[in-house]
Amino acid sequence: MTEPIPFSAALRERSRTAHSGSEHAGFMDDLMRGRGTRDDYVALVAQHWFIYDALEAAADAMRDDPVAAPFISEKLTRLPAIEADLAFLIGDDWRERIAPLPTTRRYVERIREVGTTWPGGFVAHHYTRYLGDLSGGLFIGKLMARQFGFETNGIGFYLFDQIADPAAFKDVYREQLDAVAWDAEERERVIDEVLAAYQFNTDLFVDLATAKAAAAASA
Repeated sequence: MTEPIPFSAALRERSRTAHSGSEHAGFMDDLMRGRGTRDDYVALVAQHWFIYDALEAAADAMRDDPVAAPFISEKLTRLPAIEADLAFLIGDDWRERIAPLPTTRRYVERIREVGTTWPGGFVAHHYTRYLGDLSGGLFIGKLMARQFGFETNGIGFYLFDQIADPAAFKDVYREQLDAVAWDAEERERVIDEVLAAYQFNTDLFVDLATAKAAAAASA
């Protein structure tokens, strides 16, 4: 008898194409390949603030939920690091100088809608962001440091000082995903929400490219 595929493996396989599409969106591809500017990077960090503000507020709301709670770890918290990065990159008045792009607003609304009311939805968005941060995000941080001359200031978002072994942490996270007693229908709902999260990320990169083009045209 064939062993059933662990949920974490099914999730990873089903989202592979969406993940790749998000990573290779034009704006992000340019940034990764050295064709982006420091301002491009700052624009991305600014949008991250709105996303993680919503996600970490949802984590606070879900701390006592038996399904969501095992995934919530202070070691993953990113908001203080993003705020320190923005203060370094923009200045102490960064809050007055950033605004969410249209996709970011929709993304935040979705996190607030499902992330505080539906444990599976919270886990879907939590998984999409934080496991990505512990994978490609670590590489992106090193790349941005090299491109723009950062040391730790400016890339704090990508530094997980409290996680000594990211690979081991991700393995435990996937074991937790496999341990949740979701039925087949709920697993499909969670996978669909992960795919939606990846689409938000891809659309955000389109928004960032559009905003950059508009700024260049008006300069």
